[in-house]
Amino acid sequence: MKTALILSGGGARGIAHLGVVQALRERGVRVDVMSATSSGAFVGALLAYGYEPRDVLRIIRETSFYSYLRFGIGASGLLHMRKMEDAFRKFIPENSFESLKMPFVVTATDIVSGEEVHFRSGELALPVLASCCIPGLFSPMHYDGHELVDGGVLNNLPVEPVLGDADYFIGSHCNPFNLDKPLKRTTEIVYRALILAMHTKTRARFAKCNLLIEPPALSRFSIFDFRKADQLFETGYTFTKALLNGQGVLLP
Repeated sequence: MKTALILSGGGARGIAHLGVVQALRERGVRVDVMSATSSGAFVGALLAYGYEPRDVLRIIRETSFYSYLRFGIGASGLLHMRKMEDAFRKFIPENSFESLKMPFVVTATDIVSGEEVHFRSGELALPVLASCCIPGLFSPMHYDGHELVDGGVLNNLPVEPVLGDADYFIGSHCNPFNLDKPLKRTTEIVYRALILAMHTKTRARFAKCNLLIEPPALSRFSIFDFRKADQLFETGYTFTKALLNGQGVLLP
């Protein structure tokens, strides 16, 4: 039996995926293929390359990603993601899907055609970063003939790309539909609107997962809470550990 892990987007809340994976590994759950979008694609690529969850947490904690972002006055977004490629390639220098230790699929959105675009071979950094481009905050990235933005715009839990590649599906969803934290930034409101617009379709994808992991405590965090990386990791870890120790959970 092959197991697929699906990682949603969620800004800084995507760090919780690392805690989820740590808890799964401690229970002996082996993942054979991953599908991810947005911040899930970023942490997923590092995990697929072979980094341990706590190693990825350390990378996030110690890297000043803000220094790689460039303002684009008059552009179609506030920031350009392109320079982030330099940071990404420090950790995966081969910069290819083929260098990963397991099959990995990245979902982005073509903002012009209005279609999902899936990447699973060739160059790695630009598809991953394009998948993280929240509309209105980041300019779309031109790559492979597409104008790409955040994959979560059309599919924030991309189960479909790997339906034929596994028998058991674990969904890690870090974008709670109910929030306990007030929205303070315009960009947070825009992103929140995207998530709510996708609410029905995301709920339908929950049903395609044999196991859904969605820590309720993530409702207390903002998509910009990168400085709370340790708390986000622990939130994903403790919830998943308790879930797996509960009754009625059938693991692969």
